[in-house]
Amino acid sequence: MFTYIMTEAEMLLAELIWQNEPIGSGDLVKLAAEKLDWKKSTTYTVLRKICENEIFQNVSATVTSKMSREEYTRRKGERYLDENYNGSLPSFVAAFLKKKRLSKKEIEELAALIEAYKE
Repeated sequence: MFTYIMTEAEMLLAELIWQNEPIGSGDLVKLAAEKLDWKKSTTYTVLRKICENEIFQNVSATVTSKMSREEYTRRKGERYLDENYNGSLPSFVAAFLKKKRLSKKEIEELAALIEAYKE
């Protein structure tokens, strides 16, 4: 499943929505003006883009998420693995560990995660 990767500006608006949903589109415009110093047209342009990409929806002037922040982050991570490591988490970890040593605590945390997800 293709997951759209939001731009920095889109992420700024997404964070406002996730923190305040459900939010009226007019209230979102006010919030974006206050927090991001955006004009109404900027907010609606960015909102339209993230709605087109199935992350949010604007129904009857109420903006809500179609995907939680956690789901978006998970899908973004899966896409990164697919594009860069053929979907292989072990390949990613091996590449990561070539430059970084893990502490004993980090190793224990990873081992506990693996143990929790064993089938």
